[in-house]
Amino acid sequence: MSEITANTPWENCMGDVPMHLDYFDGSMFEMLESVASRYPDNVAFDFMGKPTTYKKLVEGVETCAKALKTIGIREGDRVTIAMPNCPQAIYLFYAVNLVGGIANMIHPLSAEKEIEFYLNASESITAITLDQFYHKFERVRHNTKVVNIIIASIKDELSKPIKAGYMLTEGRKIEKIPDDAPVIRWKEFMKLSRFCFYNYKVKRTSDDPAVILYSGGTTGTTKGIVLTNRNFNALSQQIIAANPMFRPGDKMLAAMPIFHGFGLGVCIHTMLTQGGRCILVPRFTPKSYAKDLVKYRCNFIAGVPTLYEALLRLPSMEGTDLSCLKGVFSGGDSLSIELKKKFDKFLYDHKAAIQVREGYGTTETVTACCLTPIHMAKEGSIGLPFSDNYIKIVTPGTDHELPYGEEGEILLAGPTVMKEYMNQPDETAQTLRTHADGLTWVYTGDLGVMDEQGFVYFKGRAKRMIISSGYNVYPGQIENILDAHEKVQMSCVIGVPDPYKMQKVKAFVKLAAGVEPDEATKAELMAYCRKHIAKYAMPYDIEFKEDMPKTLVGKVAYRVLEEEELSKMQ
Repeated sequence: MSEITANTPWENCMGDVPMHLDYFDGSMFEMLESVASRYPDNVAFDFMGKPTTYKKLVEGVETCAKALKTIGIREGDRVTIAMPNCPQAIYLFYAVNLVGGIANMIHPLSAEKEIEFYLNASESITAITLDQFYHKFERVRHNTKVVNIIIASIKDELSKPIKAGYMLTEGRKIEKIPDDAPVIRWKEFMKLSRFCFYNYKVKRTSDDPAVILYSGGTTGTTKGIVLTNRNFNALSQQIIAANPMFRPGDKMLAAMPIFHGFGLGVCIHTMLTQGGRCILVPRFTPKSYAKDLVKYRCNFIAGVPTLYEALLRLPSMEGTDLSCLKGVFSGGDSLSIELKKKFDKFLYDHKAAIQVREGYGTTETVTACCLTPIHMAKEGSIGLPFSDNYIKIVTPGTDHELPYGEEGEILLAGPTVMKEYMNQPDETAQTLRTHADGLTWVYTGDLGVMDEQGFVYFKGRAKRMIISSGYNVYPGQIENILDAHEKVQMSCVIGVPDPYKMQKVKAFVKLAAGVEPDEATKAELMAYCRKHIAKYAMPYDIEFKEDMPKTLVGKVAYRVLEEEELSKMQ
């Protein structure tokens, strides 16, 4: 790489966080193995009350790797993991890495056609899923290259008393898999390790592809994002450098899903390669989340804004002591200033000595690439870049850097930048561009501003913009205004086609508990909007919703609302 000449105005605001780090050189499994040799008896993860030590974790991964080798997985093969946050998913994730394969991470609740798309796009030859999702895989399997389907069951990883309760409740609902189904059950799969008599460990470099994640499709089409060993390992070191209060043994509530960069990169890989302890949450509900947070006295939690919104409203949080918390991180969606204030007060009232720290990132950089530092925060900012990361604001689509304070497209560079979009060279070339400063930049399509100290402010997705009578209207800004009203729990703003204005602005509102969705409430909110929103950006209508549609990772699914509106017009 040529000499880096990028601007780094944040250098003087980093506090104790170094600008540069020495990175682990090796695979994801090797990084896990090195930490396990230092803390063999520490608990690596807890699953529904059952702990597993680092020593047992590595043994499980090695057994699993031998079994993968026995069924024919070779270097470079893709293995699809369609699992919630459970032990088998973790064993398999690192085992695929150990045998030189690539883990294709997908949502187990994906529709059949989506599963078929993911299996074919990645050319997977093996897939693992839970018994309750088997029938979806079986129905599309003949259209794919999948040879083996491994079926795991939650009950296999439960302690005896919990297993009995599970089989009486959840377990009863699972559709039976035929005895002659062409699958390998998890227990039988692990026993296949006995037939592996040759070297199953494949040497992989930092730059080798290791994981495929899928973009949430915010720009339209779903794309497979190919990430390397270095991408994940560097992220792990960057996060710990930005959180010097972390100690091995600290507990992280891992509720963000393993098929999402935030869940896999932050809650699982970072913790397991730094001696942390993951509290695995297989199925998220605000209630169970709150219960685990209090029961395990977690030190770190990470989530999207809707999660924190839900926690605020839980009666079970009344009077709980959260002084155990060392870090609360918000990402994945814009955290409104109002919600941050509310949640910071909630933390203070529950004896926590910290505040929410907002971060920002994209799946093209695994997940987060900047975070609000511990020692200084600025209202509305998503923080400063991690060690060795660079951010700049340019005129959208160009390499022309804008002065501080001017809004433009957010560009990212650093050791977590993806290798490529899978099988999409044109898209890759459009998104990854090397500049004269010697760095390869990710064009995020997001809008932001940087101030003179290097603090970044997220202003909305460039793609999520409403053009009304020639004016640019940013839905996120209107949502922030609506969310600040005491009668509003959550809002979502979309553009509706209009013959005269091109698009007109419509707001959907979920009201706070106890507020009546009547004409008087609507009139009050419209009057409030007129007061705070420019005339050209005013919603022409506010529709009340009992609940907002959500994406797979918990963001408000504004595209669903757009489609519903369009279908009403046809």
